[in-house]
Amino acid sequence: MSWLVTGGAGYIGAHVVQAFREVGITPVVIDDLSSGHEGFVPDDVAFVRGSVLDTDLVASTLRDNGCEGVVHLAGFKYAGVSVREPLHTYDQNITGTVSLLRAMQQVGVHHYVFSSSASVYGTPDVDLVTEDTALRPESPYGQTKLIGEWLAADMAAVDPDWRHTNLRYFNVVGSGTDALYDTSPHNLFPIVFDALLAGRTPKIFGGDYPTPDGTCVRDYVHVADLATSHVAAAQALAQGRPLSPAYNLGSGEGSSVAQIMSAIREVTGIDFTPEVAARRPGDPARIVADGHLAARDLDWEMRHSLRDMVASAWAARQAHSA
Repeated sequence: MSWLVTGGAGYIGAHVVQAFREVGITPVVIDDLSSGHEGFVPDDVAFVRGSVLDTDLVASTLRDNGCEGVVHLAGFKYAGVSVREPLHTYDQNITGTVSLLRAMQQVGVHHYVFSSSASVYGTPDVDLVTEDTALRPESPYGQTKLIGEWLAADMAAVDPDWRHTNLRYFNVVGSGTDALYDTSPHNLFPIVFDALLAGRTPKIFGGDYPTPDGTCVRDYVHVADLATSHVAAAQALAQGRPLSPAYNLGSGEGSSVAQIMSAIREVTGIDFTPEVAARRPGDPARIVADGHLAARDLDWEMRHSLRDMVASAWAARQAHSA
């Protein structure tokens, strides 16, 4: 059995590839390397350099490798930047997804795990987000993820064999191995680590949110735990077990950005006081999720503490800082 992982050379995608291999499922990777790294793909994993916008390439990759399903992680993932670049975001995330689904339809691949996002909720008006919480995205990025979920549902309406689920990510951090680390210039951990390694003072974007310490509260989850649930979703779809349309991969607990800074200070041993800068557009004040549904169906479990997340991310980043 093989599964195509779009964006499989990226930080999250590479961890999903690793998780598939650990349970004996053959992963196949397609990635245009716009933000991924070919070095993140193991030498014995089939790798196709290209974009999901290329329908013919995706179709041939699915066909040539006998793929049973697809985990779709490829896309433009930066909520703040999407506010400034909405057309690029829609092109990559909506046009790209339509192209992928068209290729799946042509080849007859019917199993689909979609990488969605907590951004579909916008700024929730509840303390704990469930899958039934109102969907009110506040950025073009969040809107593209919601439309991606609609597209998957529309496929189910026309294809009786179609089976899918949407995994709504929260703040993904940590590393499952020193070989893989988050290289995004827009995510909190790499931003802070890069600043510390360069002798700069890290920044907190916004200190006046309606939260206990004024900084954003987020639901931080370890990337290896996230990857495990992708495998569980793929296995459930392949085995014909019923799944819900969407799952929150969240911890049920939140940590503020200020708390994260304290944990980083403790783990790295570098003493610093972060600079408080202006808010970034598209950032909600608080978003924390209930992960009970995913725990029931997708082997979802918080196997790592916040300190584990920081320590594993820092170790991987140091391993690549030379």
